[in-house]
Amino acid sequence: MAEAARLMKKRKSLVDVLIGQGVLTPSGMESVLRREDTQQQSLGPALVAEGVISAEQLSRAVAEQFGLPYEPLTDFRVDQTFYRTIPAELMHRHPFVPVAERDGLLFVAIPDPQNLFGLDELERLLKRPLQWVVSPREAIAAALSRSEETSQALKDLEADYRPLLLKEDERGDEVLSIEKIAKDQSPVVKLVDTIILNALQRRASDIHIVANDRSVQVKFRIDGILSAALEPLDLKLHAPLISRIKVMSELDIAERRVPQDGRFRIRLDRKTVDFRVSILPSAFGEDVVIRILDKEYIAAGVAELRLDRLGFNPGDLTRFRRSITEPYGMVLVTGPTGSGKTTTLYAAISEINTEDIKVITIEDPVEYQLAGVVQIPVNEKKGLTFARGLRSILRHDPDKIMVGEIRDSETAQIAIQSALTGHLVFTTVHANNAFDVIGRFVNMGIEPYNFVSSLNCILAQRLVRTICAGCHEEVRLTREQAEESGLKYESYRNVPVFQGRGCTECHGTGYRGRQCITEFLDLTDGIKEMILDRKPPSEIRKYAVSEGMTSLRQAALEKLRRGVTTLAEINRVTFIEQA
Repeated sequence: MAEAARLMKKRKSLVDVLIGQGVLTPSGMESVLRREDTQQQSLGPALVAEGVISAEQLSRAVAEQFGLPYEPLTDFRVDQTFYRTIPAELMHRHPFVPVAERDGLLFVAIPDPQNLFGLDELERLLKRPLQWVVSPREAIAAALSRSEETSQALKDLEADYRPLLLKEDERGDEVLSIEKIAKDQSPVVKLVDTIILNALQRRASDIHIVANDRSVQVKFRIDGILSAALEPLDLKLHAPLISRIKVMSELDIAERRVPQDGRFRIRLDRKTVDFRVSILPSAFGEDVVIRILDKEYIAAGVAELRLDRLGFNPGDLTRFRRSITEPYGMVLVTGPTGSGKTTTLYAAISEINTEDIKVITIEDPVEYQLAGVVQIPVNEKKGLTFARGLRSILRHDPDKIMVGEIRDSETAQIAIQSALTGHLVFTTVHANNAFDVIGRFVNMGIEPYNFVSSLNCILAQRLVRTICAGCHEEVRLTREQAEESGLKYESYRNVPVFQGRGCTECHGTGYRGRQCITEFLDLTDGIKEMILDRKPPSEIRKYAVSEGMTSLRQAALEKLRRGVTTLAEINRVTFIEQA
């Protein structure tokens, strides 16, 4: 018996399902029936048209009515391999979306399980076992729209490959839109634009283009992890692809032996996105990393950004908020690249920024844009360094200052002097933990007395991926997992922990979004005395822990116990401490 025919045996009453889900009341149902001359098969659309229920609520109810899974298709894109065997025209005509293929079954998202003739036709045309899932019709159309541009660009590129020397417009801006991608006659331009558009849609932070001996791989960094963005491209596309990116970044297209850095800007719809480009020669050609700075997307999040939304544990949050409200001194955030330091500083500034104070920042580059804050981008080519900019800032009568990063002794000296002369200075430095910062400043030639006198606190942080809410499931830790992670098995054997199965919302990763874990070092009198006495970091750490400091590993384990992240994730970002 066909799968479509089996659905009818599972059918429930749509009204009963809606009432059972609490979406519809009997009185609301009667009201719609009085206004609409509806038959059973058009009842759902009538309820949506009347505004009684949403399209999503209808799809969820239909899924339960027929005993099928519901799939929202949020940010979903069709796997490009499906376009090789399933015509796009067929997907639009029915409509449907191939979601995944597992254990010999093709999972297909459809809007209406009642359309038996259409489902039977699909089974005949696709010639493989199908498993239906229900999705809103609008979500299916949006998924097809998001997916087709990438697929078509790659098809056109393979069919019509020709490297072209392209010229920027007079303003130096590339105007990118779906219509531009569709109409552009150059397949290389089309491919680059499609890669960039896909990266923006998936909220990637970086695009990596890497050549090997046989192909070119394109990867996106999403939530801190690299994942393949496209099927491997033919190696012959590597040279024109790199040349196009160099032209956009105003770099030397003839130079292939030394690293190059550049940047470009794209206007997408009604917003502007900045990109930083780094090109590095490798054994198989040049590799490219493009950092995406979607300022308007970031600013939309920063507008409502507060420290309590970043994932701080309550103790560290209270102490950090106390430090950022001090009248002067230095608030220092440390961690590796991509650990969320700048986001934390901007959340702090957002909380204390009022009309009666003046806040000036100097950054490389200005990643976030905040209303009421004077923001200065570093431009080393023109001689505007952190140190020179910071000197000028002090002549503009600021109350609070943010220095994007302390990289050298000169910047460190000026920042410390600013903190000692009545300014509150926010800044970052690259170090692995709160105690390594002390050594960094000493190595820069900073006198410990000045450093200690100026410092309010040191906050070390990392970012951990959070488990996807759409596919999280409970699991139990095994003894082997606990011992490998330095945990006492008896303490965790009955603790419920979670992981993500992988779904379309998280692109099969099991994770969606990130939170920070923190290690807050409060510069108490005892800590200051130990630094001045040049005690080793291990002694200072031991003393800080005795005063109640939470280490990065302890903060991560707390998120494991609360079901926020997984053991594998905290092992990835923190050192294992033996119990």
